[in-house]
Amino acid sequence: MNIIVIVIVAILAMAIGCGVALYYSRTNAKSHANEIIEKARLEAEVLKNNEVLKGKEAGMSIKSEAEKEANARLTKVQTNEAKLKQREIALNQQQGELKRRSNEVENLKASVETLKLNVDNQMALLDDRKKEVDKLEKTVRDTLEHVSGLSAEEAKEKLIESLKDEAKTNAASYINDIMDDAKMTANKEAKRIIIETIQRVATETAVENAVTVFHIDNDEIKGRIIGREGRNIRALEAATGVEIVVDDTPEAIVLSGFDPVRREIARLALHQLVSDGRIHPARIEEVVAKVRRQVEEEVIETGKRTAIDMGIHGLHPELIRLIGKMKYRSSYGQNLLQHSRETANLCAIMASELGLNPKKARRAGLLHDIGKVPDDEPELPHAQLGMKLAEKYKEKPDICNAIGAHHDEEEATSLYAPIVQVCDAISGARPGARREIVEAYIKRLNDLEHLALSYPGVIKTYAIQAGRELRVIVGADKISDAETEKLSTEIAQKIQDEMTYPGQVRITVIRETRAVSYAK
Repeated sequence: MNIIVIVIVAILAMAIGCGVALYYSRTNAKSHANEIIEKARLEAEVLKNNEVLKGKEAGMSIKSEAEKEANARLTKVQTNEAKLKQREIALNQQQGELKRRSNEVENLKASVETLKLNVDNQMALLDDRKKEVDKLEKTVRDTLEHVSGLSAEEAKEKLIESLKDEAKTNAASYINDIMDDAKMTANKEAKRIIIETIQRVATETAVENAVTVFHIDNDEIKGRIIGREGRNIRALEAATGVEIVVDDTPEAIVLSGFDPVRREIARLALHQLVSDGRIHPARIEEVVAKVRRQVEEEVIETGKRTAIDMGIHGLHPELIRLIGKMKYRSSYGQNLLQHSRETANLCAIMASELGLNPKKARRAGLLHDIGKVPDDEPELPHAQLGMKLAEKYKEKPDICNAIGAHHDEEEATSLYAPIVQVCDAISGARPGARREIVEAYIKRLNDLEHLALSYPGVIKTYAIQAGRELRVIVGADKISDAETEKLSTEIAQKIQDEMTYPGQVRITVIRETRAVSYAK
């Protein structure tokens, strides 16, 4: 019984505990739910406020953009209204001007009508008076014919004849006066033009020498240039055709040769060899070949620079190259390029004084001596050869004629020819009285080289030691050792028969055999 009561009490206690727990659980859940709902409500309120703010900001932005667009349109409208007002004012002014001009035209029409009436009246009066004059003239003519016994045609012929004789006499007298005056003033005017032309050109005159001095830092380099048993200096002389004089002159080596191009090639080659430090026959030939190409490029560059400096355009590339070659040629002791530039400037000034085209005159003056620097040497005077070269490269006829006629070897057909002739004489007269001797000396050395070069098997020829020695280089595959002696004798005999020279000329024939292979 007690156990049952205890069990019942225990069950009641458990039921009461569960009920109490359930009650508190429901109260806590309700409280938690209320908190969640309140939190959600607050978050929703915040989101709502944020969205409201964003909406207000977007509205303000749209309103600002709309106001800006409205202001811009208002400004544009105001600008257009101002332009329209200006146009309206301008149109009103133009209308006023048109009205004024219309009134002037009307007034002019009225004046023209009045003048026309006056002219008609005057013409009628003139017609009446002309009739009266014709009647009076007929009366006078009849009277004169009756008195003189001559008709009007016969009297007219006699009057014309007398007037012709008088006019011829007066014209002859007038012509004689003009010719006398021209003779008196022609020489004076010509001297004035020439003197003024010379005074306006102040170009230095360069006299060519036959030697070039190559400066070195110390005399030890001389031994390296000479080489063992003279191999280097012989190879250098054979490659350049220039005599290299190594003597006791301190810090200097003399390059002797009549051809300025060869001396320049030798100078540049020596400079590169000394700077590089490697001096031996194979290197010498390589450097000389490279320098020779550089000099050819320098020739073209000099021609282009000269044409630009002189303001001459449209020259054929070959003519530009020939102009560049003038830098390494001399004309009677005067540098040929310098002489041609000076002649061109003189021609331009003199043409301006005479009222001719100075550009044409300058072009003719620059090209007048291109016949002295051709690649080959035809049997033609340099003036005619220059004219043919100019014709070949499409120069104008008056330029070609000026080139060909500047030594009276062609007939002058334009005024540019005597201008070039005079300016050439003015420029060429400056170097000195012995220029003819220098030119003859250079021509003799050129003839000496060309004579030896005409033999078969000869590759290169060099006249050195002022023409006292001729070095002839032959191909080893074309001439044998035995034939070299025969060739030397034949050349010596031909020089002795055909040329005039002082002293004696030594002919040295050089034949080298080379074997070249490549390791790959």
